[in-house]
Amino acid sequence: MTQSRQSQVSLADTPYYHCISRCVRRAYLCGEDKYTGHSFEHRRQWMVERMHQLASIFSINICAYAIMSNHYHLVLHIDEHENYLLSNEQVCQRWGSLYSMPTLIDRWLKEQTISDEENKAVLNIINAWRDRLADISWFMRCLNEFIARKANKEDECTGRFWEGRFKSQALLDEDALLTCMAYVDLNPVRAKMNTSVETSEYTSAYERIHGVAFKEESNNESSLVGLSFKKKPLLGFIGDEHETQQLGIPFSLLDYIELVDWSGRILREDKRGAIASHHPKLLNTLGLDSETWLSLASSFGKDYQGAVGSLEELALFAAHTGKRWMASKNELRRNMP
Repeated sequence: MTQSRQSQVSLADTPYYHCISRCVRRAYLCGEDKYTGHSFEHRRQWMVERMHQLASIFSINICAYAIMSNHYHLVLHIDEHENYLLSNEQVCQRWGSLYSMPTLIDRWLKEQTISDEENKAVLNIINAWRDRLADISWFMRCLNEFIARKANKEDECTGRFWEGRFKSQALLDEDALLTCMAYVDLNPVRAKMNTSVETSEYTSAYERIHGVAFKEESNNESSLVGLSFKKKPLLGFIGDEHETQQLGIPFSLLDYIELVDWSGRILREDKRGAIASHHPKLLNTLGLDSETWLSLASSFGKDYQGAVGSLEELALFAAHTGKRWMASKNELRRNMP
């Protein structure tokens, strides 16, 4: 039975969620259609530009992403504190950059005389918009609808571009967050689209390493530079000694890149038996051994659904979302202390 999105999101348990959307039919986000020879690589650029635009509007940060041939992965962080601090005027400005402004709101912003009842209606509308700015369903809706319209226009067709609703997983602890991010960043390597993390364009790992999501010289359309919005960077790693910001992923970026690179070399089919001689530092921080990490990272996409975390956190999440049990409960942390 299809579950409501509300039953899959509990900010009391975690602000981190893994989202996936797939295309229908033989629709493409990138790659080449073997029947027509038409290349769709430019659509990955549409995705990255729109993701960054929406991140600058919503109180939502992007932790990790990977744009594949017929689907994409996003790891999102909902920033409730930022959303709470937004003024009513800022909420209107942000929402107005996506949708047309009602006349009543426009009058209120211009400080034109309105009655107490109208003022109350204005505040109700703004509060609803504020809630939406911290809602992953609205974030994904604004992303998927935009891409679907552009793709259908280019394909000269109508109808669905995406395969129903997006899927989401709650990431309940640091182990789940890091495992999911590594799984997402390694998708092009696992799919044999690229041979290394540093060459996997249109992934968060590539953007963190190179500062951009794609090679500038390969673009045929507008890049992120010069667009009409201020680009919000990916959610940063704050484990480095020089990092002073409060909000971020509590590990070192260099340790994370090392871990992803090591995992990618181990998970490649032609390198499966070539265990690296060194043990990534971040595994010691997480308290995981190599075999457990590789088991989690290699089966993350197929074994774990709904929510990922320790058994204690899964029980709390199930209680907060009205579930009796979680599908991944028996599989998750089978070998973990």
